[in-house]
Amino acid sequence: MTDQAGREVSADACLRAAQGRVAAGEAALLLAHVLDRSRSWLYAHGEAPVPERDLARFEQLVARRAAGEPVAYLLGTRGFWRFDLAVTPDTLIPRPETELLVELALARIPEQAAARVADLGTGSGAIALAVAGERPQAQVVAVDLSLEALDVARGNAATLGIGNVEFRSGDWLAPLSGERFDLIASNPPYIAEGDVHLAQGDLRFEPRGALASGTDGLDAIRTIVAAAPAHLHDGGWLLVEHGWEQGAAVRALFAGAGFVDVATERDLEQRDRVTLGRHRLSR
Repeated sequence: MTDQAGREVSADACLRAAQGRVAAGEAALLLAHVLDRSRSWLYAHGEAPVPERDLARFEQLVARRAAGEPVAYLLGTRGFWRFDLAVTPDTLIPRPETELLVELALARIPEQAAARVADLGTGSGAIALAVAGERPQAQVVAVDLSLEALDVARGNAATLGIGNVEFRSGDWLAPLSGERFDLIASNPPYIAEGDVHLAQGDLRFEPRGALASGTDGLDAIRTIVAAAPAHLHDGGWLLVEHGWEQGAAVRALFAGAGFVDVATERDLEQRDRVTLGRHRLSR
């Protein structure tokens, strides 16, 4: 590919042309994706010419990112736990802070136990696949209301070769009628419907139903906490991710539903992130 002066366009020139429109690191990610190369290769081969078709694809991606589309959707993947997961606009983009939920769940599932685990609102399958991958003896049921999201999650399971996950369509615990589990985990929507952040940044492009839930953001969590005891074995755990200002309110919901050993764990930024509790043991 040559520019208007007849000169070849190099990788470095592509990145310079993107300056001011998108962040430098994002431009490098997009160009490496288009060229099917690593970023380290890109930096080591900055003078490599960029084929015309790849230059056109790169320009399209830069324009879409400049318009606000999340990098994860442009790349079609997002790293989570030890995986690269396919993501689409039908799924929430997995966040690093959700790895805390996975860590807390794994700490409560013995390595060789044939535990039954449910992941509610699985989206791309991030939580279910992380737990199932680390606990191959466990049987994990991943639930989502979105058929499109479940298709993405199933594809991720197939790509990763994780076979101990069953995917079901439905609203929260409805597909689990008559079943009990050793642990239920969920990263439900927890943003208030009127929150201004929903109209900002990446959130503008993510599925609204996976982000917002009622006037205070707690409607989905209320539903999950109220219904979970009927689906937990005695001593079974419920773990729910939530917003950093919602810890006290979620702990109150857990206590009101009869959970014991209720606590809220903080993320790396020392913000309330996950509340957990055990279903009351039989007396």
